[in-house]
Amino acid sequence: MVTAGDQGGVRPSGRQYELGLAEQRAVVVEVGGRPVLDPSPVDAMADGAHGTPLVPWPNRLRDGRYRFDGIEYQLPLTEPDTHNAIHGLLRWRAWRPVTVSSDQVEMGIRLYPTPGYPFTLDVRVDYRLSADGLTASTTATNLGHQVAPYGYGQHPYLSPGASTVDDCTLRLPAATRLRSDDRGLPTGREPVEGTPFDFRHGRQLGSLAIDSAFTDLQRDGTGRATAELTGPDGQTAELWVDEAHPYLEIFTGDTLAPDRRRRGLGCEPMTCPPNAFADGVDLIRLEPGASVVTRWGARLRTS
Repeated sequence: MVTAGDQGGVRPSGRQYELGLAEQRAVVVEVGGRPVLDPSPVDAMADGAHGTPLVPWPNRLRDGRYRFDGIEYQLPLTEPDTHNAIHGLLRWRAWRPVTVSSDQVEMGIRLYPTPGYPFTLDVRVDYRLSADGLTASTTATNLGHQVAPYGYGQHPYLSPGASTVDDCTLRLPAATRLRSDDRGLPTGREPVEGTPFDFRHGRQLGSLAIDSAFTDLQRDGTGRATAELTGPDGQTAELWVDEAHPYLEIFTGDTLAPDRRRRGLGCEPMTCPPNAFADGVDLIRLEPGASVVTRWGARLRTS
């Protein structure tokens, strides 16, 4: 384990936890060879939610308002231009290391009751390297005395290598896309067949701009669904999700800063779609004392 950021001032991303196994390397931060995941600079605030766990909801919530078990709640509008609450409550919080070894680090945080979310969660994310690549296992436990609404997501970016995503081929085993309005909120669902968003058999991204959730994922015999981004170098960055994640949000990064734009493909595992707190679609009701575990992983295929 190697840590950085403890000399010469504190970095915006906090301490760095470096994992290694054979030729694989991963870096986990407190806040926010050929790479598999496109990283954010260690000396800058993470833009575009790079790598961030999205707890207790992923994506956008209309007007930051929802009703749960008969009670109305109002969350801070963290995307003020579109009047949304976005990506949960832990994006700018410092996580603590729980367990650290050469090939594994578990990061933890306690989410105490806050305006708009008066529930208590213990959240741990276990990052582990193996011959199968990197696996991220997230466990959320309800420490309170009432049922809590819960959704989980994470915001990794698949790396295109030395190029941009324009030159890459995307294979996405999703049969349905969620349409959205100009606020990024869902307006309905449509089959991808016959549309520019059908990547089930692999197709070059080109200049297509995407910021959409996809579902109806085709899975293998282990229950995994795998997205693949193949660069001009012939190498493929893969991201898989377990059956707890029915949705993948794909984001080509067109709204990021110019030097970061389309430099990675946001491929975001989600347990629920955008606006789930308000719509109730696939929202998890986390009972007092109960836990939910979700897993996703990433690896590089060179053949």
